[in-house]
Amino acid sequence: MDPNWSAGEPSAPGYVPGHGLLAGKTVVVTAAAGAGIGSALVRRCLEEDAGAVVLGDVHERRLAEALGRLGEEFGTDRVAAEVCDVTDERQVNGLLAAAEAFGGVDVMVNNAGLGGTGSVLDLSDEEWSRVLDITLTGTFRCVRAAGNRMVRAGRRGVIVNNASVAGWRAQEGQAHYAAAKAGVMALTRCAALDLAGHGIRVNAVAPSLALHPFLAKVTTEELLDTLKGREAFGRAAEPWEVANVMVFLASDYSSYMTGEVVSVSSRHP
Repeated sequence: MDPNWSAGEPSAPGYVPGHGLLAGKTVVVTAAAGAGIGSALVRRCLEEDAGAVVLGDVHERRLAEALGRLGEEFGTDRVAAEVCDVTDERQVNGLLAAAEAFGGVDVMVNNAGLGGTGSVLDLSDEEWSRVLDITLTGTFRCVRAAGNRMVRAGRRGVIVNNASVAGWRAQEGQAHYAAAKAGVMALTRCAALDLAGHGIRVNAVAPSLALHPFLAKVTTEELLDTLKGREAFGRAAEPWEVANVMVFLASDYSSYMTGEVVSVSSRHP
């Protein structure tokens, strides 16, 4: 029995140390400079001995700060950053070009997404289109760009997309976000078949509730308590717990998995 476990106390287990699962690989991560899953994943990849991690984010200042912190801790020769708005194909290509300094992309993680709340009665075309363009079409742009680079390099690469259980579950006020995430799931399955002949794997994670400072700022404590209460463990996931599943999908331990959407949740969709 885990000595840290105590029935009735909804706390996360101890942080899992690295095991070299990504040794020598060059990983590219979008939306990597915040306080959520993307930033947790970057750290996790470096701890798993990735040869290099290239961070992409639309927030230039936050990106520079993240690069500085990681460079101090893991070495400036293992991290790089490129401003990247996934709605801009030129910037997506620029992000992947930055990985060439490390030998080219081995693992592409598409983490960028945009949510929001609004009834279908009130959502404007602009609100709908922005969420779809960042969350779904942005993921498509990155899959296409990374896939083409991997094919040209003859590389058995891996693409991991960040979906959401919202793609399975109905939730009031989430039509645009849920539609986009369901689209990411379908894109994952279809892209997996398109790229399988090149030895490239495409999978996705579907997190439920992963708590981080930004979410806490934009969500009421009452709603968070309600959402936590619906989870089997009675708590939200830590961002690094979601990142661990992404690392598994990026690693050779999942070498026979493609086209899968893995739920990172303690309750069934």
